[in-house]
Amino acid sequence: MCFKNLPVEFDADGKPFLREDVGNPYALDGAPATNGGPTTLTRDKIEELLERNGHIEQKNFDPVTRVAGALAFHTVVDTTAKKVMDARSVATLFRGYEVIMMGRDPRDAIFITSRACGVCGGVHSTTSALAIEMACGVKPPPLGTVMRNLLLAIEYLYDNPLHLFLLAGPDYSEAIVSKTNPELFRRAEQTHAPHSNVHGYSTIADIMRDLNPLEGSLYLEALGMTRVAREAYVLIGGKYPHPQTIVPGGISATVSLSTLNEIYIRIQKFFDYGKRVAAIYDDICDFFYDADPRYRDVGRTSANLIDLGQWDDPDAYDATYENAGAWGERRWATPGVIIDGKQVTTNLQHINLGLEEFVDHSFYEDWAGDGVRHKTDPLGAPLSPYHPWNKSTRPRPGATNWREKYTWATSPRWDRQAMDAEASARLWNTAVAQKIPSNPYIEATGHSLKMLVPAGRLPEMELEWHVPDVWNAFERNRGRAYCVSYTSMVALNLWSKASELMKAGQSAVSTKFEVPKKGGQLGVGFWGAGRGYLSHHLELDSGVVTNYQIITPSTINASPRDAWDTPGKYEEAVLNTPILETGAGAYQGIDVLRAIRSFDPCMPCTTHIHSDAGVVTREINTCACGVD
Repeated sequence: MCFKNLPVEFDADGKPFLREDVGNPYALDGAPATNGGPTTLTRDKIEELLERNGHIEQKNFDPVTRVAGALAFHTVVDTTAKKVMDARSVATLFRGYEVIMMGRDPRDAIFITSRACGVCGGVHSTTSALAIEMACGVKPPPLGTVMRNLLLAIEYLYDNPLHLFLLAGPDYSEAIVSKTNPELFRRAEQTHAPHSNVHGYSTIADIMRDLNPLEGSLYLEALGMTRVAREAYVLIGGKYPHPQTIVPGGISATVSLSTLNEIYIRIQKFFDYGKRVAAIYDDICDFFYDADPRYRDVGRTSANLIDLGQWDDPDAYDATYENAGAWGERRWATPGVIIDGKQVTTNLQHINLGLEEFVDHSFYEDWAGDGVRHKTDPLGAPLSPYHPWNKSTRPRPGATNWREKYTWATSPRWDRQAMDAEASARLWNTAVAQKIPSNPYIEATGHSLKMLVPAGRLPEMELEWHVPDVWNAFERNRGRAYCVSYTSMVALNLWSKASELMKAGQSAVSTKFEVPKKGGQLGVGFWGAGRGYLSHHLELDSGVVTNYQIITPSTINASPRDAWDTPGKYEEAVLNTPILETGAGAYQGIDVLRAIRSFDPCMPCTTHIHSDAGVVTREINTCACGVD
């Protein structure tokens, strides 16, 4: 049984059913069973400490502008103990894509929801297409599925370098470390880089120098690699970040062997790059751990991770909800939920059943009292009144109140537990499930993911990402570094399959369809973004959209506290982070910065921390792409 909080059990045939011994099965009374989390004081106790102690201070930063929405952060810190006592993630902007979609032709979603993010719009286009396919009963031809998969892989190859070297990388650069922890940089100058034979840097300090923002060679190289990925993407997608060729039933682009050859030339450039990126982050992470074991607590959260998997098997994917459990497990990235480090399901239907969204601390009205539109999913399994298919988006602006409502973000939960939706979840689920299709390049061992990366200028090399024993900021970044080679090897497999289909004369890339004009239909797009989990839940009535709900990775990670006062993952990560900075002068807040940036805030957005002397955080801006 994968649920321990929701009143859903499974019969002998594995069919979910609602327990009959619970009077009000989805009531919010009673705390859910969890695997622990940061200990937090009540808000009343915090207010009392603020009044009595001069060394306990609060800082509010609202608004903080950014491209993909606005996020402020509220902290209460003990400046003597160097400890964060309270943390609140605040999305200050209502975006309203769910409201914009109401009453529209569902095909509009491909172009409208793409604008939910200026970095990863292509994934929203595809996720909406998947939801429409399910609602309308349309299955793409094999090449259409493969080419759509390939677009996703290429988009990740654009997104990963941005995170690793333009967003997270500078936090480990000479420019930052020499100022915030000068003793660390002196140690780095004397520390040999263990993987120098791969990445070419003699010492850790050499790596840090090239991580410097704007001028470091790793920073500049990453910009170049994003261009390579974009060049490959537009060969199929037409443009980036908002593609023109994604349609329900496949894609609308013409694909030729010449196109595939152009794509291969660019994918090939990531073979050596992925080897070097993994080696660099292995050396950086291990250096910090060796220098001070307390860095293992920076950005630490419980190992609760969720992912929907990506890259469909063209022979298995039929777009139906009825078969989602089967075709989902044949994806190149296995869907799954990790609770306390253990995988509890890989079934897309079960993942969907466990989803709920709460607004107790959000600027929205609760909809649960209106009656439940869908008590069951299309297979007859029980649905919570808080499930996305039952949700109504009703904005209710108000003044910020830390005890009550303080953000435009909602609180998505799985089995009533806060989840980490970061990109490394796809590595973790795929590694432990051991369900990845047979192929020459990637092997799941049950505790690791091995990647045999072909030779380029560097020789053929086997990389191995291991399931970590602690989940923190460093491991999120390390996992993302290994995602470069993992994604490039998936792309190589997809390219081979596309070439095989083309040579066999299977050149069709789309299936014609009509939007049903009568009755009601449900659909859900199970997909992902560069930074992790992504789902679009759709309801149609008489051919128009009557409900549309988007859950993005940043919606999940940036979520506020829920009905049981459980913090979201940004909040949990900051609460667990020790303050290890030692540099003279004004406090920079680098430890908190690393914690938040490890979740991959959007590239167009930046994370800023300013501080008065002795104050832990002054201003934090991260990306909550898609929070509504």
